[in-house]
Amino acid sequence: MALYKYANYLQQSNHANFDVERPPGFISPDSAIYRCIHCGDEIAANKGNPLPPQNHHQHNPPSPIRWKLVAVAVQR
Repeated sequence: MALYKYANYLQQSNHANFDVERPPGFISPDSAIYRCIHCGDEIAANKGNPLPPQNHHQHNPPSPIRWKLVAVAVQR
């Protein structure tokens, strides 16, 4: 689970992008934190870069890697 200290730096959003499960290799449209829906592993992704591939980490029992958006870095 992503941690934070200062709540005033965060803003809640109900945007639909937070509900979508992304496959390995998905190109992140923003710099963001993603969480694996099966094991809870979290990664930081830079804008324009792909999410880690299927072999980034393995699940036991095996299950597909699916990433869900946790937090987005807003650039102004």
